[in-house]
Amino acid sequence: MKSKVLAVLADRVLELGPNPAPIPGINHWRYGADEDGIGWLLIDRKGSSANSLSAEVFNELGSLLSDIERNPPKGLVIRSAKKSGFIAGADVSEFVGANDAALVETTLGRAHAIADRLEALKIPTVAVVHGFCLGGGLEVALACKRRIAISGASFGFPEVMLGLHPGLGGTVRAPRLISPITAMTMMLTGKTLDARKAKAAGLVDAVTEERHVRNAVLAAVNGDLKVSKPGMLVTLLNSGLARPLLAKRMRSEAQAKADPAQYPAPFALIDLWEKHGGDSRKTALAAELKSFSQLMVTKTAQNLVRVFFLRDRLKKIAGEKQDINHIHVIGAGAMGGDIAAWCARQGIVATLADMKPEPIGGAIKRAADLYKKILKKSTDQRDALDRLVPDLSGDGVTSADIVLEAVPEKIEIKHSVYKSVEPKMKEGAILATNTSSIPLEQLREGLARPERLVGLHFFNPVSRMMTVEVVSHDKADQAVLAMARSFVGMIDRLPVPVKSEPGFLVNRALTPYMIEAMAMVDEGIAKETVDEAAEKFGMPMGPIELADQVGLDICLDVADMLKKSLPREQPDAPQWLRDMVGRKELGKKTGKGFYTWKDGKADKARTATEPTPEMTDRLILPLLDVCVGALREGIVEDADVLDGAMIFGTGFAPFRGGPIHYARDRGVDEIVARLKEFETKFGKRFAPDPGWDKIKGA
Repeated sequence: MKSKVLAVLADRVLELGPNPAPIPGINHWRYGADEDGIGWLLIDRKGSSANSLSAEVFNELGSLLSDIERNPPKGLVIRSAKKSGFIAGADVSEFVGANDAALVETTLGRAHAIADRLEALKIPTVAVVHGFCLGGGLEVALACKRRIAISGASFGFPEVMLGLHPGLGGTVRAPRLISPITAMTMMLTGKTLDARKAKAAGLVDAVTEERHVRNAVLAAVNGDLKVSKPGMLVTLLNSGLARPLLAKRMRSEAQAKADPAQYPAPFALIDLWEKHGGDSRKTALAAELKSFSQLMVTKTAQNLVRVFFLRDRLKKIAGEKQDINHIHVIGAGAMGGDIAAWCARQGIVATLADMKPEPIGGAIKRAADLYKKILKKSTDQRDALDRLVPDLSGDGVTSADIVLEAVPEKIEIKHSVYKSVEPKMKEGAILATNTSSIPLEQLREGLARPERLVGLHFFNPVSRMMTVEVVSHDKADQAVLAMARSFVGMIDRLPVPVKSEPGFLVNRALTPYMIEAMAMVDEGIAKETVDEAAEKFGMPMGPIELADQVGLDICLDVADMLKKSLPREQPDAPQWLRDMVGRKELGKKTGKGFYTWKDGKADKARTATEPTPEMTDRLILPLLDVCVGALREGIVEDADVLDGAMIFGTGFAPFRGGPIHYARDRGVDEIVARLKEFETKFGKRFAPDPGWDKIKGA
């Protein structure tokens, strides 16, 4: 039984002030005054579970401000009526397809004017924030004179993830309110501050519990709230002497993480603050508006907005949440152990089985290290470890909702596991495999109930790669597939439905990319140069480093299997690669592969050899060609799902919008001609897939 004291203290409802009647012509806001004469302006975007700022939402705010200006209350509170949080940011759907910077500037200028009117109100204004307060939502809060955070609230500027910087006054108001170093770091990284850190930084004036909101509001309106004001340090750091020095350092750090040609937003933000940080508010706001508008029409921003919606598309594939509480993972190696650890972190009991105790112990240690990095509270770390249960005897099979094997890529080993566990599984449980490439039609042989076999193909590292391929076969039960997709969504991953074909989608596409890289090394091109060719294209790491990350033994197994099973010509894996595998030089997991690994990082030598456009195309075009073939064969349902899978499963350059989008943008005819040129020069492995014509016509 729950404590009665805790029940009384629990924050069960939001303090939303009065309950006013709907206002004619206003769809997304409610407004009314309480008994103290304080106006409560509640944002409650119609038809949405979360608030975002569209043109209509802003126009309605402008109309309500006109009424408030004419008949001002004692003070004004702005709150969200949504339990999910304050405001998630701008409605980015309105930015899709923008190609006229002047038009963007004019349109956004109207919102700017409304935010300025909010800031200019002659009465106390208070933003009361619970849950998330992001992007444009934080900029609305900054236009208020005071900000009160409910414990657990989070604040951030995620615009950089969309190839933008804040565009509703955030680049001006934030650095003048708090340390510009803190403000710029928030804007340059997209990282959030929790309520307590936001209070320490000066971003919010008070942190309270929901039950104390009304008292905190009264204190703010009456001037009784103790607040910290920008000090001399803020003024000094914003001065004309300090800004150039700080901007130089920021620019250097940004260049170490991003290419300005690929991701211009961080550099535009730094330039903006360096040039206009000391200007009048009016001039600085005008400069922000112009800079934002110019960024909005770049290919980078448009493609990153596309990626935002691709993520949303994949999230929806998960469907409704199902009753899944326990996963039993067989195989405590790098993949199996990390899958179990991630599931436990997401609130699912994960029993972890292996033939030996040592791999289980290693997996538990890796999990503990992971939880220390990603979970702030020691109690959360403890709870996650409690849900990760060592299970040397394999007893978890009988009660698990999902039994997932992550044993080596040997079909006989997997069949042996299935023979052992299938009779013990409870009714309604599904049998899943993390196979990288083996068709499920082969794996289901010998199963009493093949209809409950499904592929759940995770990618390494599990804690960072968002995509999970949900692999179907012609005997799979649709309810089983729905359950598998739901499970992927429950553990905060993106399900990608794929047909059971050799290599599925991601490994099928990556294999020629990585094999071609090894062919280039075989020709005498430095491995560092090969990796740099891919990284300059925008890949998060080069194919040689990726092979080390995945494990050279796994790469070799997948390459050999796909060479046998696919009609597409593929060069043999070099003998020296087989020799490396034979010597157990497997990459990161053994400390040595192509590179020597120290503290989890590849030790790369500097090379004077610059990668050429031909090198880049030799790596990227075979990947594109396989993606086109996957669409033609129906391995994935459409180009958008494919693009999302490759971005979130391989890190395919997000600013390019995905493989198929990039191919269309670059030009199908140009790519096909280049493939034919390579076919003549390097061999039939570059022969264009017959599906290119369909891509061209889409």
